[in-house]
Amino acid sequence: MARAFATIAFTPDVRAQQSRMGSADGYRKFLGDGLADLEELGPEEIGFIGARDGFYQASVSQTGWPYVQFRGGPVGFLKVLTSTTLAYADFRGNRQYISAGNLSGNDRLSMILTDYPNSRRLKLWGRARLIEGADNPEILSQLHDGTYRARPERAVLITVEAFDWNCPSHIPRRFTVDEAHQEIAALRRENEALRAETRALRMSGASGSPIQP
Repeated sequence: MARAFATIAFTPDVRAQQSRMGSADGYRKFLGDGLADLEELGPEEIGFIGARDGFYQASVSQTGWPYVQFRGGPVGFLKVLTSTTLAYADFRGNRQYISAGNLSGNDRLSMILTDYPNSRRLKLWGRARLIEGADNPEILSQLHDGTYRARPERAVLITVEAFDWNCPSHIPRRFTVDEAHQEIAALRRENEALRAETRALRMSGASGSPIQP
């Protein structure tokens, strides 16, 4: 955890709850002097982001209501451009444009990226800039995977202001179809190896050779 995250997340109301529940002292050090105000994405975060095929994104409306939406695409569609900049092609959906409208008036957003098989979760805070595809088709061509059958309408560029690895507790283990196939294939290989070992032991016993413990 870095100062950037604590500065954004630990508002006075949050600090009051931490004091009431007895955790304020443990988090006080993250608000102290001497810590970096801006944290850059490192190799672990960059690799994690590049392996995701979706994330949850929250924006804030003009009336102050939060709005959470799932954004999905091919693996790696959320791209790391620099250690503090992310971008993705925003595909056409039901054309309500709630997230786009919210971000056009308030550029703050937060994101949660989850690796369900390994119970890992990364939280990010940042500021978004919308670039319409009609105004800059070149950037969409850089972000959009042409093999993915969806129409991108705009690019979303995100300047990361803070991030934090979330506690893995209570994250259920879930698998995509491809991930499940990989798990099943690994179990089949292990099963075949055990069967081969059992056959070898039986043949060794049948031939009268002592079976080593």
